[in-house]
Amino acid sequence: MSNIRLGIVGLGKIARDQHLGAIAATDGIELTAVASRNAQLDGVHCFRDIADMLASGVELDAVSLCTPPQGRFAQARAAIEAGKHLMLEKPPGATLSEVFALERLAREKGVSLYATWHSRAAAAVEPVRDMLAKRTIRSVAVSWKEDVRHWHPGQAWIWEPGGLGVFDPGINALSIVTRIMPDSFHLTAADLSFPANRAAPIAANLAFETAGGVPVTAEFDWRQTGPQTWDIRIETDEGLIVMTHGGSRLIVDGTAQIVEEDHEYRRLYERFVEIVPASAIDADLSPLVHVADAFMLGRRLTVEAFED
Repeated sequence: MSNIRLGIVGLGKIARDQHLGAIAATDGIELTAVASRNAQLDGVHCFRDIADMLASGVELDAVSLCTPPQGRFAQARAAIEAGKHLMLEKPPGATLSEVFALERLAREKGVSLYATWHSRAAAAVEPVRDMLAKRTIRSVAVSWKEDVRHWHPGQAWIWEPGGLGVFDPGINALSIVTRIMPDSFHLTAADLSFPANRAAPIAANLAFETAGGVPVTAEFDWRQTGPQTWDIRIETDEGLIVMTHGGSRLIVDGTAQIVEEDHEYRRLYERFVEIVPASAIDADLSPLVHVADAFMLGRRLTVEAFED
């Protein structure tokens, strides 16, 4: 099969930091076009928006959406209706219902839909999933704390409804936990801290419980400066498992077992290359379900105003 001819929509920070290099390093796919209101890229066809890209006559097999979740549904629908396989940056949409609609449309049109969770592609995730299938879990504690000014400078959309606030990084942790846990879990309580001048939370404390009664806690905070924290600590009867650095490193009973640099996005594009020939659907929405539950069940706390 010839290379998948890909068009990217949205040439912002995440596309430049992660997608472009991953595409270049992945066999079976090539970047053919870019649609962006404010940026261009040498060596490929450039358009202002997805409508111009799809109407241009440039031959494309697939589209990767790297735009904010608000407003993404119309872009995704346009790509699917044009018969293009579709890859979605996380979160896959601003609402659950719109992603369900996209999945139905993709099935009707016979194209792939890939709702990506890049943190699930971290090196320690699958090994820990295999370990937990054979161990008795006592508790899970997530600590996901980072500096929003470093990772999302000037990105006003992230503080608006649908932008998720601290759940933009927090959903990465939830994507890992929903993958590694052998049992389902549900939210029992949540405190969400909203800056007085923002429509999305800057911090969250969450309490979950598995169907078997195992406690799962998560602390998300966007106010941490200095070293950043992306850790998951799992207490089991057979010993302690700790995932750090967003899941790229693994420590079991105090011994380091995996230490790997970031190859998450390359693994995502390798997966996309796998599913496109079969027009397959890969769209697990469980991380977004937990975020939606947090907004439904969470107690709103007002904290000091945030200025970028």
